[in-house]
Amino acid sequence: MTAMEILSWREGTSTVIQPDGDLDLAATPRLREVLDEVLATHRPPRLVIDLTKVPFCDSAGLGLLINTLTRVRDANGRLVLAVTPGMITNLLTITNLDKHFEIHETTQAAQLSLAKAA
Repeated sequence: MTAMEILSWREGTSTVIQPDGDLDLAATPRLREVLDEVLATHRPPRLVIDLTKVPFCDSAGLGLLINTLTRVRDANGRLVLAVTPGMITNLLTITNLDKHFEIHETTQAAQLSLAKAA
């Protein structure tokens, strides 16, 4: 098993986080570190989490996404997910979380959504 790779970059006034690999109990602490750094340094947070390269998400990963959404909202920021149809979209739908997250199919669409609201 290889460790999740995570890219992070600034794009205008927003930050894009792009994990690559399963978002599971083993990978969650690493992604949490990256998210903590972004949330500590960019206020209000304007964040895109690109999950298009994440084929699997367990309850630990889902919990991290929910926690991040709460933290971003508490800081008067905005979080947008980029998620292609598949396991994660199904997970968000069956847990009714698709009603709470703003979701787009591409990183570009998610960034455009953040830019329009700026």
